[in-house]
Formats: sequence, C-alpha cells, structure tokens
Amino acid sequence: MSVAPDVHTHSADVVVIGADQAGLSAGYHLRRTGFAPGSGFVILDGDAGPGGAWQHRWPTLVFDRVHGFHDLPGLPFPPVEPQRPAAEQVSAYFAAYERAFDLPVRRPVRVSAVRSRADRRLDVETDQGRWTARALINATGTWTRPFWPHYPGRSSFRGRQLHTADYRGPAEFAGLRVVVVGGGTSAVQLLGEISTVAAATTWVTRRPPRFRDEEFGPELGREAVARVDEAVRAGRPPGSVVGVTGLPVTPEVRRLRAQGVLDRLPMFDRITPDGVTWSDGRSVPADVILWCTGFRAAIDHLAPLGLRGPGGGITMDGTRVVADERVHLVGYGPSASTIGANRAGRAAVNDIRAWLTPAAALH
Repeated sequence: MSVAPDVHTHSADVVVIGADQAGLSAGYHLRRTGFAPGSGFVILDGDAGPGGAWQHRWPTLVFDRVHGFHDLPGLPFPPVEPQRPAAEQVSAYFAAYERAFDLPVRRPVRVSAVRSRADRRLDVETDQGRWTARALINATGTWTRPFWPHYPGRSSFRGRQLHTADYRGPAEFAGLRVVVVGGGTSAVQLLGEISTVAAATTWVTRRPPRFRDEEFGPELGREAVARVDEAVRAGRPPGSVVGVTGLPVTPEVRRLRAQGVLDRLPMFDRITPDGVTWSDGRSVPADVILWCTGFRAAIDHLAPLGLRGPGGGITMDGTRVVADERVHLVGYGPSASTIGANRAGRAAVNDIRAWLTPAAALH
C-alpha cells in the first residue's frame, strides 16, 4: 500500500529505507511480529512506484535471462512469462506484495541523512519531512551508486560513455565501435546483445574472466556468501560474488565464444579522444565505452553516523552494524541476493525485536 507523504515530523519504532526485496521482506516480518504500520514501522522508498531496482533494468532483460529470483515470504511469485521483461514482472509482483500485506510504503521519499539524537533515537531526514526512529533497517541496495573507475584521458574521449545503469538495449549501438569494460555477468550479457548490431566490439577486463562449467549449486552459493560475510565481519568492503563463483557457461556464452565475441583483452592504460590504448602501443578505436564496472552500496545518507572503519568498510555482525546497534543493513554484503535479502530481512527484525523493550516495540 503506497501512502502519500506529508511534510510533518513522524515517529516510528523502526524506519525501513528502501522497498526492494530486502526492504519488503523486513516489512513483512515487522508486521508479522507485531509492529504496527505507521507507529511501529514505516518503509520509505525513493522511487515513484513499486519494483525497487528491478523497475530500472533494461527492457531486453527478459525473465528467462535472470540468474535466480526467490519468492518473497508469504506470497509466491506468479507463473513466469520467460520472454517478458523482468522489470515488468518483478514490479507487478512487488506491487501485489505491498497490497497483500498492507505494507506502509511512503513514496517517493528520498532520504538525505540519518543522524543520532541526544535521546538515542535516530533522525531520518528526507525531502518530505523528518522521521524519528529507535531502530533503522537500511535496504537501499546499490543501483543508485554505479561505479565509474578513473582512467587517464577519460574526459578527453569524444564518443559516448555510459554505465550498465544507463543501458536500455542494443539498438542505439547499431553500426558503432563499442568497448565493453568489466568481467561480470552483466558485461557478458550486454556484450552479447550489442555484438549483434555493432560495427565492432572489444571486451576488456582487469583480470582474466573465470568461467564456471559446473552447475551453480548450494555448496558454491554457501562458499560465496561465507567469503563476503567474512569480509564485512572484518570491516572490509564487500566484494563481488562473481569473483567467488565465476561466470556460468550458458549456451549463449558458448555461442559467443565460438563467434570470438568473448576474446578478452587486458585493461587498457589510457583513453584517447578516439578510443583506448595500451602501454605496449596497441590501440582500439571506439565510438562508445560501456562501463559494466558494478555498483557500490548506496549508504551515503548514513555518513553522519560514522559507521565506516579505517579501511572504508562497515564491520557487521549478521545484519547489525557493530558500531551502532540501532542500525541494520539488509541487502548488503552477504545478503545482496534475492534469497539472502529475504533471510536478512527476517534476521534484522528478530534482532531488533529482541533489542527493543516489548512495551515500546508493540502497539
């Protein structure tokens, strides 16, 4: 249920920031365990409509190409239409979920800062007024923070530069020479699409890509989660899951390999006005550079709380921030997957419920 925001100051026991998979999972468990919508908890979402980051995915990402999607708790995903855009199907599912459980989602509400008050409550400052809370569940994901690495000469390039977050389909690259940067799943998918219409494509990565021929099973999934969890418990920034699991060898990957599309080059050393160059004298002309270089956690609004350690990471114990027990991060680090987000939402609520006194937590 979307609630029209107003400009007054509000109070809730728990404020959830973000209505993607992790935020909705947290909302479900908050309501299920007795937190009343409004006074007990509220979900603030910066988007104009339901769907979280999924609503912004490129239209050519059909559901058949999505690498795993898990039901939210309490409501199965409807029958999948394999060739329909994933953005449409997931957005419709999230909208139905909000209605089914009457979740108090307010949108669009953009959070600018979270600050600590003298009374140990939290001030959540937004473009639609202020909320105060005893605890915070941050579920803002990464989509709004695309990572653009710096390379010499980038500002001199006369062509177009865009990020995965800006990609809307291959048609706009017809007849152009395109350099795709990045070694993740999205880079391979977009490279495959663009190669069908571009005059030429070049794939560059910092490290040689590691392809995985074996099926992605529970053991590999647990290993990936464990490594990321180890990083955040030690206060290091969470790394890439693909760095642990490798890239799956799908029929499409085999086809692209056979066509030479996945003949990868090492990372270039400099960008020129007309392309990219390497220190050994090699150069590739380009009209477009597509940066498939990933995303970073969208948590700048938490900066006033001083959660980051000396290494730039946030030390975590499960979903709880060690430096501030009032704050939980879900959809972050080891829970940055659809099944991980579900579990993180439940874990955060259980922790918060145990921490808050029953009289304050229940309304």
